[in-house]
Amino acid sequence: MLERKLRKDRTEVTFVLPADTPPGPVSVVGDFNDWQPGTHTLRPRKDGKRAVTVELPSASTHSFRYLAAGDYWFNDESAGDQDGPNSRLHT
Repeated sequence: MLERKLRKDRTEVTFVLPADTPPGPVSVVGDFNDWQPGTHTLRPRKDGKRAVTVELPSASTHSFRYLAAGDYWFNDESAGDQDGPNSRLHT
């Protein structure tokens, strides 16, 4: 699930997943972090879900995927758009 907060010159995008699905550490990787695993690792939050917030330029488009333990790559169905095998995010 994606949560967005619009700011003056940027959009804060929060990537949210359930606490244990998939199990183990998960990071969001995409063109905004040069596809580097571990740069944006999801952390537990008070509501029991895992999340990480990334600041992105407003009115931009980005490709991303999630990477979980065991080299398990998956998309975010709530993104609503795809770029080949990747999820696509519009800010």
